[in-house]
Amino acid sequence: LSTEEIEESLRRSVFSEISEVDLRRTIILNSKTLIEKDGDFAKFSARILLSYVYEEVLGWDISVNTIDELKRFHAKGLKKYLKHGVEIKRLDAKLLKLNIGKLADAIDPSADLDFDYLGIQTLYDRYLVVDKTNESPQRLETPQLFWMRVSMGIFAHEDNPEDQIISLYNLYKSRRFCSSTPTLFNSGTPHSQLSSCYLYKVDDTIESIMYRGIAENAFLSKWAGGLGGSWTAVRGTGSHIAGTNGESQGVIPFLKMHNDQLCAVNQGGKRKGSGCAYLESWHCDIIEFLDLRKNTGDDRRRTHDMNTANWIPDLFMKRMESRGNWTLFRSNEVSDLHDLYGKAFDSKYEEYEVLAEKGDIWSHSMPALDLWKQMLKMIFETGHPWITFKDTCNVRSPQDHAGVIHSSNLCTEITLNTGADETAVCNLGSVVLDSHLKSDGSLDHDKLRDTIRIAIRALDNVIDVNFYPTEAAKTSNMRHRPIGLGVMGLQNALFRKDISFSSQEAIEFNDEFMEAICYYAYEASSDLASERGTYSSFRGSKWDRGILPQDTIELLEKERGCEVEVPKGEKMDWSVVREKIAKHGMRNSNVIAIAPTATISNIMGSSPCIEPTYKNLFVKSNLSGDFMVLNRFLVEDLKKLDLWNGEMSDQLKYFDGELTDIASIPDNLKKKYSTAFDVSYEFVIAAAARRQKWIDQSQSVNLFLGQPNMKTLSHMYRAAWRQGLKTTYYLRTLGASNIEKATVSLNHSKPMGDVAGEPSAKKEYTDAEAKACSIQAMMNGEECESCQ
Repeated sequence: LSTEEIEESLRRSVFSEISEVDLRRTIILNSKTLIEKDGDFAKFSARILLSYVYEEVLGWDISVNTIDELKRFHAKGLKKYLKHGVEIKRLDAKLLKLNIGKLADAIDPSADLDFDYLGIQTLYDRYLVVDKTNESPQRLETPQLFWMRVSMGIFAHEDNPEDQIISLYNLYKSRRFCSSTPTLFNSGTPHSQLSSCYLYKVDDTIESIMYRGIAENAFLSKWAGGLGGSWTAVRGTGSHIAGTNGESQGVIPFLKMHNDQLCAVNQGGKRKGSGCAYLESWHCDIIEFLDLRKNTGDDRRRTHDMNTANWIPDLFMKRMESRGNWTLFRSNEVSDLHDLYGKAFDSKYEEYEVLAEKGDIWSHSMPALDLWKQMLKMIFETGHPWITFKDTCNVRSPQDHAGVIHSSNLCTEITLNTGADETAVCNLGSVVLDSHLKSDGSLDHDKLRDTIRIAIRALDNVIDVNFYPTEAAKTSNMRHRPIGLGVMGLQNALFRKDISFSSQEAIEFNDEFMEAICYYAYEASSDLASERGTYSSFRGSKWDRGILPQDTIELLEKERGCEVEVPKGEKMDWSVVREKIAKHGMRNSNVIAIAPTATISNIMGSSPCIEPTYKNLFVKSNLSGDFMVLNRFLVEDLKKLDLWNGEMSDQLKYFDGELTDIASIPDNLKKKYSTAFDVSYEFVIAAAARRQKWIDQSQSVNLFLGQPNMKTLSHMYRAAWRQGLKTTYYLRTLGASNIEKATVSLNHSKPMGDVAGEPSAKKEYTDAEAKACSIQAMMNGEECESCQ
């Protein structure tokens, strides 16, 4: 498009009496409509919005001031912002004690040029600090002031912190690493709740149910924590209650209370609460648990606003595959089962089956395959409960000496011990993988190591500066110091490497980059231990015993009595890391966890975590409105072949971002740009298994099936178990479970949402959106932000 065409289009949309606010909105809306014509217009729109942000925050006027003056405006603006932010109690006063001049000199406004429109609008609407003390709310941060504020909050407590602050700021602004949303929201503020995930265990007492399960979770939810917890210990329906000589109504009514508590206590005024309840597969209420998300039945025994997950022991999988029977128990009569795993669990479970046959304890026997089919039926119909594997999580845990993992978290990537006095906490951040490739597509190890060294230090600092809503959370985090370094941008990296997601090359690359990330992360944590000391419970851990995550595959095989179907072996020299850990220990009990990153990947201009691309052209809906997303890598390749034009853009819209039926596109590009539902689950699981080999926690692994059936579902989840995955996450199907739903058709693109500072119009939401992480996600079509 020529400048004249863009200007002419704008003139048709304005009138002489238009207000300045409406004119700005119109300019943005017009620029957004151009994105489908060329991905470069996403940056064009972003720069228009940036000019408005600079004017609002800094007083910089594009009609008066030059681009070269932005550096000076930012330096002056940082000092003014910090002082005013402290005065209105939006910033922590300790920030004023830093060398502001040195930090101001490090600010680089030119980094803003890398933002696309989705990224800058997301920042503007939801992340930048706002002054609400005046009649009209005003943003106090530009993107670069935002990155600096977050960095200052994380490192301000260190001795001579300015160099560390600048090093983290440089990672942010160059898109090499991003902290999770709670850290971005609250770092440097008076109430620094920076943690993403909380894991808890409810015991079989009314005190534990009401305090840990309801009241304590309300406090965690109030401060924007995502909740995941085990309810297996709560006795099942019909169990005897000695105190009242009555019968228990089981765990379901209490889960309904937890569901309603999530509705009642919102996340810091921003969102409704987010939670996931886990139940082990032998619990006598498991059948009703599977039905919790159904839209039919007694609504008093439904939890429409809460996620659920199966916590499955290996013995169940073996019984199911051998077509054996499975016995359900009342948990108060087999109270030690929940704390056992592997061969110890198998032995005790079989002892209880003998007691049940004698009539000494209550039981119900059923074909294991029937229960498995019901699990699959419900996950297809309702998206829940998710499939997670108890024994894999526990056998491979570095902290097996310090307790038991009773559940995963809200997004299934965290696997930490829980107990009566400990609520597990995890602090997250993600490496941007596609920012760590050389020009030839190879992994830049030096750059990656430098990024991870700074990121691990930052995540460890979060533990010390964090606000803890409960004493149990503080106790756990200080004792074990777990962190969760993840990754985003896998799909973008594969595009840059010219590799299809559904290829053996992609599987090998997953193995390669995950080994490197884990190598440098474990090394960095050990180096930090030499400086700051090991975490309190280090002695006796697998780290202390010289057992690294990749070594635990053999332990899992011994416990299972069968092979874990994943290639073994190391390509890097792990003796260096092993020697460091033997000498210095580890600063953190757990180090790696791959979170979804759906939101922060937008800010980074990258692809979400480890997922294949959803569509090559689609409309993304979130709290900031609706955004046309066009695959810029595809456009670049089509331009090289002289195939990108208006007709091609229209065909992409007509075919809903899919390339299969566009005859003019070469087959090699169709394979390279195949979308999530074109990628066979075998490749997704094989890649996840390669990554899991190195990871000490877990990963949020969404599974995609275009036309699922029971046989395919069974093969898929059994493959995940056999290849050693610890957890799985959402099942996405073409029929119902696409959060980023594309609704474009030829020459009729979906209307875009409003722009900076303007609320989006009320919209209708699909059943798919109701299956997203949080309650609020039902209302905006997006996942919760706890792990993002």
